[in-house]
Amino acid sequence: MTPLNQLSETLKKLANPKHYLFTTSDLSSALPNHSHAALLVVLSRAVKSGLLQRVCRGLYLYPETNPHDGLLLYHAAAKLRAGDFNYLSLESILSDAGVISQVPMGWITLMSSGRNRIVDCGRFGRIEYIHTRRPAAKLVGQLSWDGRIHLWRASVALAMKDLKHTHRSQDLIDWEIANELV
Repeated sequence: MTPLNQLSETLKKLANPKHYLFTTSDLSSALPNHSHAALLVVLSRAVKSGLLQRVCRGLYLYPETNPHDGLLLYHAAAKLRAGDFNYLSLESILSDAGVISQVPMGWITLMSSGRNRIVDCGRFGRIEYIHTRRPAAKLVGQLSWDGRIHLWRASVALAMKDLKHTHRSQDLIDWEIANELV
């Protein structure tokens, strides 16, 4: 069996509508006898053949699962930084709450224990991680788990604090709505 066929068979068995994103590390277990360089060649061929779609560096989508729920960017953010403390905040939360007038299309903002980084996910959008030193224990009561997106969500009050703390623009804030919600 060719490595591409082996990868295809493994994905058919493992993937489902809730588990459709795979890191390079995840996929390496499907081809354990391949070096990292050989794995990258197989993944490149898998993308060219349509078996996988590249979301961003090191993250792939198995399209057979039909994940058309609009949550891919959130799931990608959670998967890319699974080892860090992350929560959706800043403009993403404030837009959802109606505190800022412009909806950031294809762009989500998270606070993260990891370093600052913008991840370009091509046609899927962008993920912006902003570093925070605040430990999760200090944010109890200000975060809620959102199982749909696989991420913690900041309260509006915490998102406002994060916006101020990170010196991001407050020009789009509707202060009347913000004051009602905080």
